[in-house]
Amino acid sequence: MDGVGARKCFKISSDAEEPGNYVSGEGVDHYNRYKEDFDLLTELNMNAFRFSIEWSRIEPEEGKWNEEAIYHYKNYIKELRKRKIEPFLNTWHWTLPVWFTDKGGFEKKQNLKYWDRFIKKVAAELMDDVEYVLTLNEPSNYASFGYILGEWPPNQKNFDKFAIVYWNLAQAHKRAYKIFKRQKPSAQIGMAAILANIQAKRPHNFFDEMSTKVMRYVWNWWFLKRIKRHMDFVGVNYYFSDYYTGIGKRDNPKVPVNDLGWYAEPEGLYPIILRTWARFKKPIFVTESGIADADDTSRQWWIEENVVAMERALSEGVDVRGYFHWSLLDNFEWSFGWWPRFGLVHVDREKNMKRTIRPSAKWFAEWLDRLKY
Repeated sequence: MDGVGARKCFKISSDAEEPGNYVSGEGVDHYNRYKEDFDLLTELNMNAFRFSIEWSRIEPEEGKWNEEAIYHYKNYIKELRKRKIEPFLNTWHWTLPVWFTDKGGFEKKQNLKYWDRFIKKVAAELMDDVEYVLTLNEPSNYASFGYILGEWPPNQKNFDKFAIVYWNLAQAHKRAYKIFKRQKPSAQIGMAAILANIQAKRPHNFFDEMSTKVMRYVWNWWFLKRIKRHMDFVGVNYYFSDYYTGIGKRDNPKVPVNDLGWYAEPEGLYPIILRTWARFKKPIFVTESGIADADDTSRQWWIEENVVAMERALSEGVDVRGYFHWSLLDNFEWSFGWWPRFGLVHVDREKNMKRTIRPSAKWFAEWLDRLKY
């Protein structure tokens, strides 16, 4: 490894101060340009693609199905299959229909009946050509940032609501698992959990070790333990290695960091895969891992270290099935808006959303091509 990430310093883009940075608009127009984007997948030697179903497109009003949107997703899946790309269908990635949030969203257990109805519709309409489903994406992030820190919608700071939402999301996963299995018993169902490589800042220090054990359980394992009998594989989203000292204090190294200032330790994927395997003995897909890197100076390093981490885990008997880099395209990064650049492919929003493959992606494509021989 050439250590290209070691020189990375934290510098917020000036775009972060522009109001337009926080307007998602039509996104990167993937909804209309998906065939073009799937051709990029082929060019990059990818053989699987994770995508989300937008509930508010399928059911824009309570109980009213949008058949045009359903047809769109059917064709979307067909186009992936045409290119021999395995579709990984994700039913929920934080966004919700307005009518559902007006009813209280996941804050109310009785609202799960609306979730069930949505899942049944997706299962009935879209599962013919789909073998892999992710029910939820990062429920811990959604619940904690939305209901404890108050930084994401619905921007509340209410621990009681956090606990209810988190519990209801676990029930939502289990209910979705059963619905999909009834529709297609052979389907492989899981969810994408954000897992951190949590370590003691001072190994063997009592307080550091205790904080580490508590944080590993609360952040990494609590949710997965609730659903362990209702998942065929574990989806691991990896971005963070966090070091704890004293009583719950996080104290990470200052370098290297990505463009968002997050400490970057891509090799930390190895221990988190091992711990996940030891606890659940389920096949593992790395469902997200990536780095905000507008200059594309650290992305190859990140991917290389991720690959080495997975190879080490495989050599020790861990059943690692696949790797999804976040992301294919630069996109609207939730509360950060447009300025963080995670994409293998640069998107120029000033030039009709022009797609340009980054050098790191070209390197990755060449590496994948060599795997064929």
